[in-house]
Amino acid sequence: MERIAGNVTVITGAGDGIGAGIARRFAREGARLVLSDIDGDAVQRITEELRTETGASVLALRVDVADEAQVVDMVDRTIATFGTCNTLINNAWGGGRLGRLEMKSTDLLRRGMDVGYFGPFWAMRAAFPHLRAAGGGSIINLCSLNGVNAHMGTAEYNGAKEALRALTRTAAREWAPYQIRANVICPGAKSAAFRSMAAAHPELATMSDAANPMGRLGDPEDDIAPVALFLASDDARYVTGNTLFVDGGSHINGVAWNPDLGPEID
Repeated sequence: MERIAGNVTVITGAGDGIGAGIARRFAREGARLVLSDIDGDAVQRITEELRTETGASVLALRVDVADEAQVVDMVDRTIATFGTCNTLINNAWGGGRLGRLEMKSTDLLRRGMDVGYFGPFWAMRAAFPHLRAAGGGSIINLCSLNGVNAHMGTAEYNGAKEALRALTRTAAREWAPYQIRANVICPGAKSAAFRSMAAAHPELATMSDAANPMGRLGDPEDDIAPVALFLASDDARYVTGNTLFVDGGSHINGVAWNPDLGPEID
């Protein structure tokens, strides 16, 4: 099929979960990939896997997206390696912690904004001139139903992801004349962040499956990646500024999410 053959795609948070699932699907479709993750060993493993299984051209980078210099260097190395950039997928997340709002620290919320909002912003700003020079391209930002529905216990995540949705719509409007499209995917999938939460709170994992209208959370490669592929392809050349809920219908009436966050402060 190779619907995006030759497409140079940058994916953050690609060492596991949704980022790795998208990378696998894009490699099979002929994309050239720049995969980054704060876990250098993880992103190197997925890179070697894709090279062996698909023959894809893949550059692996260890990047902390909360560091502006590292994000800019990621884009610079993309251009140095492949000469262009066609698709940017901001997926990285890390550092959240389930807990009551009044117990959240300022540092925790700042870290959430650095990873979930400023990291994508720096990547988008650095990629912009290259996307424009290429005659257009696609920005895909991974956000969350957690923010849309204001789920309990994840204020740092909710705030960063909703800020990123607003940023995405602004980019879609301002950069549309350059044929640069910007869209959001709000996935319902067993991501790396979800697995970490489930390990600490297994009852929430069971609750999440049971609350989904389709009876399960999605698979990163089989359920989420095909939608990212659509947004990166010419099939979506007239689609911008949208939020696509790829969640088995969880957004329709919301989901039951009432974790035990511990006692209130007296």
